[in-house]
Amino acid sequence: MPADGESSALPSQAQQRLKLATHMGEGGGVYVLDEPTTGLHLADLEQLLGLLDRLVDSGKSVIVIEHHQAVMAHADWIIDLGPGAGHDGGRIVFEGVPADLVAARSTLTGEHLATFVGGRSKAVRSR
Repeated sequence: MPADGESSALPSQAQQRLKLATHMGEGGGVYVLDEPTTGLHLADLEQLLGLLDRLVDSGKSVIVIEHHQAVMAHADWIIDLGPGAGHDGGRIVFEGVPADLVAARSTLTGEHLATFVGGRSKAVRSR
């Protein structure tokens, strides 16, 4: 970071993470994260999931727009928009816990998430 405290030299993902870290200590709050795994090394994924858990555990509301299946499987609640992408989407096609989405396999996301979860030893959350 430049000596004057400006973060403009940082890539946009790093700037977003710096802003998030700066505001984490503040009371209350709703965080909306758009594709937080973009540019994130896979080795750092568990740290991101832990950070999101700590935010929720501290009373924060966290809304994540994400396509990464590990993040979806880790979520408390999923709202799936579809049935397709772009002009073919925009309707809520599923709302509920990841385990129900996997069990139903009623959407394209559900099918892909079921395949992902089937290849992993960790089960999806079923709160």
